[in-house]
Amino acid sequence: MPGTPRFLTLADVAEVLNTSSAQVYALVRRGELPAIKIGGRGQWRVEAEKLEEYIEQAYHATEAFVADHPFVEADTTREE
Repeated sequence: MPGTPRFLTLADVAEVLNTSSAQVYALVRRGELPAIKIGGRGQWRVEAEKLEEYIEQAYHATEAFVADHPFVEADTTREE
C-alpha cells in the first residue's frame, strides 16, 4: 500500500477491509490479525505489512473453503 503509514488504527483497518471497527477488534482479540497495544490508554495498532499478510491468508483460506464446498446450482432441467 504505497503512501500508507507503517501502523494503522483499527478504524483504518476497518476502512481497508470495508467492515466495522468492532469486527477488526474481534479479529485482533482472537489473534487472527496481529496487532500491538500502545500508550497509556492501550490503543491498538496494526502494522500495514501484517494487514497485507492477513489479507493474503484470507485469500488462501477462501480458496480452500471453495475447493471443499463447491457451488452447485440447482438442477432446473429435472422433471417432477
